[in-house]
Amino acid sequence: MNVKEEIDIVIITGMSGAGKTVAVQSLEDLGYFCVDNLPPALIPKFIELIESSSGKMNKLALVIDLRGQTFFDQLFESIDLLDQSSLSKYNIQILFLDAKDAKLVQRYKETRRSHPLAKHGLPLDGIKKERELLEDLKGRAQQIIDTTDLKPIQLREKIIQRFSCEEHHSFTVNMMSFGFKYGIPIDADLVFDVRFLPNPHYVDHLRPKTGLEEEVSSYVLKWTETQQFIEKLEDLLSFMLPQYKREGKSQVVIGIGCTGGKHRSVTLAEHFAKVFANEYMMHVSHRDVEKGKER
Repeated sequence: MNVKEEIDIVIITGMSGAGKTVAVQSLEDLGYFCVDNLPPALIPKFIELIESSSGKMNKLALVIDLRGQTFFDQLFESIDLLDQSSLSKYNIQILFLDAKDAKLVQRYKETRRSHPLAKHGLPLDGIKKERELLEDLKGRAQQIIDTTDLKPIQLREKIIQRFSCEEHHSFTVNMMSFGFKYGIPIDADLVFDVRFLPNPHYVDHLRPKTGLEEEVSSYVLKWTETQQFIEKLEDLLSFMLPQYKREGKSQVVIGIGCTGGKHRSVTLAEHFAKVFANEYMMHVSHRDVEKGKER
């Protein structure tokens, strides 16, 4: 591995119930390779394994907390070892999540979970013990976020603001064409049926072609009903996509289906991917375009 290539390492830690799950999910959406509850003693060995990926994994997020209390004291030793061995390679940040005791107690009551340091006692007893054990670690953290008054979506926004280099990468729109005869995509958030539009399948010279070819796309797009549909769906998506983004979703999958997923759906998926390309990170895929010769 080139010594000039840095590996960004975010160690997520802090009080139990302060939002570590939301933090690691947010970093995962930003492209970080995430590992939960990794024993600190294994960090150097794990980094060696990552280095063997030849730069394919250069952003890591590791959740380290008192669930692994037996090994927790080795955290500083592991961090120091990385710093001393290859300071130019590793950009290590400790993200410490905290909240007021009363709020943590409230969260434990709401979830009906026991505190990891007070399995059979009062949550507050475990919280006080945990705060004492984490005191030195909090003092060494580069990033501290108090989640007392934060909703999960607000914490997510803070994480994205602090760790995302390009804000628009945090929200992706996946436009997928498909054929109903092969089933509706199970991962689609929105599905639109365009089987009512004129079908190139019934035009002999267009039948073997796909919506990726200009002759087919021109045929699909020339009809009045197609243009009306495009106008109405573009207006709907212009309203909905910002709402999804504001809600904190990292991506939306929009399925556009025709009978076989070869002509009409392909044309319209390509069209809308171009329409919104300047506003969002767009990905377009055609699930069934190569399946079968008939629609």
